[in-house]
Amino acid sequence: MLRHWKHTHLTLDVTDGRGASFSLEIPYGKRFMIRSRMLTEEELADLEPVKSGEL
Repeated sequence: MLRHWKHTHLTLDVTDGRGASFSLEIPYGKRFMIRSRMLTEEELADLEPVKSGEL
């Protein structure tokens, strides 16, 4: 699944308004928004490899 998103920059944002009834949104009048864009060639070149496994 991760390989599908490796060229994408994701931003999780909070803004005023009603969302899709996520439990944290309702009492505060806020909603979550996810914004995405493709990484540029320069940004991709600057990325470090993701390490997995034991530390």
